[in-house]
Amino acid sequence: MPTFTAPDGTQLAYRVHGDGEPLLCIPGGPADSRYLGDLGGLSAHRRLIVPDLRGTGRSAIPEDPGSYRCDRLVDDVEALRRHLGLDRTDLLGHSAGANIATQYAARHPGRVGKLLLVGPGTRAVGIEISGETRRELARLRSGEPWFPAAFAALEAITAGTGTDWEAVDPFFHGRWDAAAQEHHEASRPTNREAVALFGAEGAFDPAETRAALAACASPVLLVTGEFDLNSPPSSVAEFGGLFPAADVVVQPGAGHYPWLDDADRFVATAAAFLGDARG
Repeated sequence: MPTFTAPDGTQLAYRVHGDGEPLLCIPGGPADSRYLGDLGGLSAHRRLIVPDLRGTGRSAIPEDPGSYRCDRLVDDVEALRRHLGLDRTDLLGHSAGANIATQYAARHPGRVGKLLLVGPGTRAVGIEISGETRRELARLRSGEPWFPAAFAALEAITAGTGTDWEAVDPFFHGRWDAAAQEHHEASRPTNREAVALFGAEGAFDPAETRAALAACASPVLLVTGEFDLNSPPSSVAEFGGLFPAADVVVQPGAGHYPWLDDADRFVATAAAFLGDARG
């Protein structure tokens, strides 16, 4: 994997899929970026540049654990843009990675072409997702054989009396089959310190970020799954309303990884927004 040097000297790695105009893809977690793959075949339309966030995948563990904080990861994205010699770049953020992408767009608006947020985390903009919102969305899956156990675990978690997150894993996928289970294992964060410090004090300034996004001139698309328990459609629609002009697409039958649940539909949506710019 190619590497670049972060502002603090940490060596960071990134993956490249496909050819053509680059699309910088920020993974969630923080987890090894391999779970993104080529985003269901989006690499047929764009050259995907996918960094491993510091302390994950093949990127080095930083000397300063405080640099795991979300706002500081924005500096790594800017360093990668410079390393690639790009004046502007289209940017994709998935899940927690959307918090990084959003803050990048707020701090470096002139460096962002198009902004695509997939199953976006909302902490950077201060949108709270209630337990009842998640439960209502979960009830849409009541016909699934795994529903009773998963819903009981979800109710306990939202009530603050349970911590069995593995039991609710099926809610994050449109289909809880062998492929989904294998993918879910690959997407699990392994650096617990990076996860714990991602949202440490000072990581987010929602008021400042919202003010910057209100003046965002970039085309923006937010995509979430119909069943995405992490990023419910109602919350993503609220997120989209923070931009002067943004489109929101809810992919039918999908969970938190829409490129896995229906790759053709996801790629068609993303490519139509980004434009096909193959080399």
